[in-house]
Amino acid sequence: MIERVVAELQRILADKGETHGPITAGSLLLDGDLPIDSLDLATLVVALEEQTGREPFRAGFRMFTTVGELATLFDEAA
Repeated sequence: MIERVVAELQRILADKGETHGPITAGSLLLDGDLPIDSLDLATLVVALEEQTGREPFRAGFRMFTTVGELATLFDEAA
């Protein structure tokens, strides 16, 4: 799942014309390592939900701050 999250983030960043360093499981999503905003994050979550058929936030919001934590939420929603 981590590879899918990274690939989708790379697509979003490329669409925005943003440059970035390596994206790892520890990369912070907001106010951190990546040049994304809350709209980009929402776009990421929706894209992942569509690709995987999983809805980790169906029962409500769950806190996450890193790429790895988001991937884990999708893994757990299987």
